Amino acid sequence: MYVKKCFNIKLNIIMAMNEIDLVEKAADTDYDIHELLQQRWSPRAFSDKPVDRELIRQLFDAARWAPSSYNEQPWRFIVATKDRPEEFERLSKVLNDHNRKWATGAPMLVLTVKKDHFEDDGRPNKVAKHDLGQAVSYLTFEATRHDLFVHQMAGILPRKARELYNIPEGFTPLTMIAVGYIGDMEQLPEDFREKEKAKRTRCSVDEIAFRGSWDDPKQL
Repeated sequence: MYVKKCFNIKLNIIMAMNEIDLVEKAADTDYDIHELLQQRWSPRAFSDKPVDRELIRQLFDAARWAPSSYNEQPWRFIVATKDRPEEFERLSKVLNDHNRKWATGAPMLVLTVKKDHFEDDGRPNKVAKHDLGQAVSYLTFEATRHDLFVHQMAGILPRKARELYNIPEGFTPLTMIAVGYIGDMEQLPEDFREKEKAKRTRCSVDEIAFRGSWDDPKQL
């Protein structure tokens, strides 16, 4: 109860600072999980407030400490911010049309790239996507700690990414993430507003984790 009360106060402060009418999106969890996990969600409406350069470096410092198979660290990130318009415009071209409608409202875009093979012996790294995802999670929760929001997208143009950034063989552009402070959802295209207001839902714990076997699952 104390955690939720503190979060509600904090959220009200953020809303006042950004002069927005934001639907509270804190996760309605069944158990007392960490506040950062409760308050993380993926908005489409971002403020034009820039992200401090030192804070950006801090986010990627968090990302680089994620665990990975054999400590391979198969993640690379191409970053563009709006204070460097040519770079931002270039990276925005990697988004598909659907995501470009809203994601370019964020002050920062990040293209995630996975390294396909292990460095030592050249074997395919079958868990590279998994490990890249962990790095993005570390970045996401460090961002949340600083009142930033992260929206992850699969809708990119991989060939365009290779063309614009000379991404070599052995590396695969995978996703894009938008990073920034919360904005006014009323500024979004109309077809995105209802999605922004929708209640967050998840499968129950019993639906995703069990003892026993697949054909005879038992509650934890």
